[in-house]
Amino acid sequence: MSDCKVIALANQKGGVGKTTTAVNLGVSLARQGKKVLLVDADAQANLTMSLGFSRPDDLPVTLSAVMRDILEDRPVDVTKSILHHSEGVDLIPSNIELSGLEVRLIHAISRESVLKTCVGEIRKNYDYCFIDCMPSLGMLTINALAAADRVIIPAQPHYLSAKGLELLLSSVSKVRRQINPALRIDGILMTMVMPRTNISKEITATVRRVYGQKIKVFETQIPHSIRAVEATVEGKSLFAYDKGGKVAAAYKELGKEVSELGEKPRIQDRTDRLR
Repeated sequence: MSDCKVIALANQKGGVGKTTTAVNLGVSLARQGKKVLLVDADAQANLTMSLGFSRPDDLPVTLSAVMRDILEDRPVDVTKSILHHSEGVDLIPSNIELSGLEVRLIHAISRESVLKTCVGEIRKNYDYCFIDCMPSLGMLTINALAAADRVIIPAQPHYLSAKGLELLLSSVSKVRRQINPALRIDGILMTMVMPRTNISKEITATVRRVYGQKIKVFETQIPHSIRAVEATVEGKSLFAYDKGGKVAAAYKELGKEVSELGEKPRIQDRTDRLR
């Protein structure tokens, strides 16, 4: 499993479905037989709570503890922080301590690469690692982009969400130039789509027109549904909470799209070697 894909789910706009996508895309790929790690890189710990760990501040080892050990050059055992979920995904959890650690990162040596060091310790054990980023472009998000191979950008078909894409794309470009030249964007994922409304149709069409020539816009769209909120409260994926629902079906299709993206570079590499 040395070909692990580390994928950051990023958008500085909050409430666009990053955490829901991390959970359900991760479980979708686990259901395909992939080994999946989820990393909660947000001090609000929404990903941690969405997987049923409702008291993150009581967890003995979280991402902040691991990153602190790296900052202080102490021996690091990332496996001690990993929690195993019944739906087949692993989790490095977060809690409020991560907000204090972000302040420390500002003045740290190699401050952009702490999370990359953490992920590097265990990526060999997984096929996919998804990093759920906080809704800002602070040091933790920069760390996530530095650690990632690829980025998926969840975006709602709303004016402000679409407007924020340009800023995020600029930040990704800057990280690619200055920190992580291998970083690339896998695509923009439209979430919480209400296909019958004109605004959803218009903004989705605009995103495809403005960005679709250079950046993939996933064919799969994630529909709006109250079931997604209910599943989060229950600490389950939509596959466990509402298996026959439209959102679970959409994440199943997204899992196939993402898996196919992972296979294309391998096929190209084999073709290049044959030449």
